[in-house]
Amino acid sequence: MRSPVYHLVPRAEWQAACARGVYAPASLETHGFIHCSTRAQVAETANRWLRGQRDLLLLEIDPRQATADLRFEPPVRPSGERPGERFPHLYGPLNLEAVTRVVEFPCQPDGSFHLPEALGE
Repeated sequence: MRSPVYHLVPRAEWQAACARGVYAPASLETHGFIHCSTRAQVAETANRWLRGQRDLLLLEIDPRQATADLRFEPPVRPSGERPGERFPHLYGPLNLEAVTRVVEFPCQPDGSFHLPEALGE
């Protein structure tokens, strides 16, 4: 069994995707893929790029059900902070059937993020 990957999305974008029947964020056009994270990468990624952002959802994606190609690659913006780390990238729109769970992803009062309890430790 392949482990799930995760994607952070503003609630309004996810609701619009559900109405359209497919999720295709701006990064798909600008970078050619949808940025995802492993479970271990989610909180650090959110703290680095989305700190203080409210009304986020965390999508849990089953790679076996995704119609887009999933590749683990170095970060788009390399930094010395996470050397050698590889991130999951979905090369195509995300079909909604591949999303197995949608979890609230609130930031803390200081703007930081922690892995939601719903995902367990």
